[in-house]
Amino acid sequence: MTKALSRIALSRKIAVSPPIIDKYILEFIALGPTPSNIHIFPKKPKKVYPPSKHLTEMRSVLPGLIAGLSVGKASVPKVFDLYREACPDGYGYETFRKRFGVWHKASNICLFAHKKVMVITDEDKIVFDHWLAGNNLRLWRHATIITDSFSGMHLKKIAEKVQFSNQTVLAYIARYQEGGLVNLKRKYNGANDHWVKSREEKKQNLMKLIHQSPRLHGINRASWTLADLSAVYYDLYGVNVATSTISLYFRQEGVGFRKAKVILTSPDPNFQEKLDHIKSVLSKLKPDEKFFSIDEYGPFSIKMKPGWSYTKMDHPKTVKQFQKSKGWSICTAALELSTNQVTHFYSRKKDTDEMIKLIDLLVTRYASAQKLYLSWDAASWHSSAKLKAHVQLLNKTRGPQLELAPLPSTAQFLNVIESVFSGLARAVMHNSDYQSVEECQAAITSYFDERNAHFRKHPKRAGKTIWGKETVKPIFNEASNCKDFQNTLRRKVK
Repeated sequence: MTKALSRIALSRKIAVSPPIIDKYILEFIALGPTPSNIHIFPKKPKKVYPPSKHLTEMRSVLPGLIAGLSVGKASVPKVFDLYREACPDGYGYETFRKRFGVWHKASNICLFAHKKVMVITDEDKIVFDHWLAGNNLRLWRHATIITDSFSGMHLKKIAEKVQFSNQTVLAYIARYQEGGLVNLKRKYNGANDHWVKSREEKKQNLMKLIHQSPRLHGINRASWTLADLSAVYYDLYGVNVATSTISLYFRQEGVGFRKAKVILTSPDPNFQEKLDHIKSVLSKLKPDEKFFSIDEYGPFSIKMKPGWSYTKMDHPKTVKQFQKSKGWSICTAALELSTNQVTHFYSRKKDTDEMIKLIDLLVTRYASAQKLYLSWDAASWHSSAKLKAHVQLLNKTRGPQLELAPLPSTAQFLNVIESVFSGLARAVMHNSDYQSVEECQAAITSYFDERNAHFRKHPKRAGKTIWGKETVKPIFNEASNCKDFQNTLRRKVK
């Protein structure tokens, strides 16, 4: 027969705490009658010891000691001083503080005595009854504090009932005693001036901090974190500001955690002068005058290109990194801004001869125009002596007059035709697999023909086309970023 074990012995044997063993036993008993050979060992009742002489003595003298203190002046040290006078051989301070805390929590005597409400007028009683029966929590708390204080309820009980601190309950009682119901219904007018001033000061100090490098404050980081700001703020000003509070202040000030963007700039010392000239020309462009944005697309190789397309999620399209090229080409084009017409041809080089070829093509196509403005970037073949001499020669003929309006140096982002090239790349180059140079050139020509036909049918100086492929409107705007920096050969296949 198995020997019966006590709870402690069983706990040691199976490495389970006695409270858990008691829990299992109670659950087992709840299942119903058990076989007679299973013995249940109930938990032994806890032995209750009678209170000590010092504890009994302390409990007997405390109510009288607290009642003798002035209203709102009671505190544990003061009560202890009175206790030692009444009981010289009693507890020391630390033991007294612990015993007093237990006694005070269980008793109906409030350490912070208060003057209860002595009078409530009949009119106020009607209002308080209405507030007590209503669903407005703020008014219910007001009515509960006043009526319960009038009935003699303990301050601590009132505070627990309305979930306020003792000091807040005393403040409401004082307001009613000073000004009656009118003073009690006084609305909250917001934070006090001191708190508002402190908050604004914290915001200003934090804004100063984020404009400084963390390294200046001994933090080996290039940018701030909320935790670093909180720690540095305490070191500088001796005030703790939580990270959540800092985040709230930043949102209120319109500050967020953002990634820096790379912007395109031009080092040309005559940037503004050239820009103003182009703007002036466009603003005064006459019907018989044409303004061309000129550039070259390429050289581009003929091989399988990555790009976005609809594919099955479990079978994505792949493109080999190393491929044998089927050839290459360059597309030289000019975009006329007033009609959105593109003139283009293909070549195998970028030089002055190709630019002269394009100029002759434009002069022939727009022979009825009075003046042609040519705008391009600062490539060397766009400003060669040979090109300028050819322009001067053409200006002496009876054809349209030519005027050069070059862009500032390294300002390709202002070249409007770059937006058209971006749309071209997205439409016919990305995700392509042309088998020859001629097939690729035919697709590009077809794209330009469709685009020109669209704008001949729907005349428009600027705007998006029906394809919606161009990332920027084809207009001259210094804030535009016409250049597509996402390399057409490096787009992810999806």
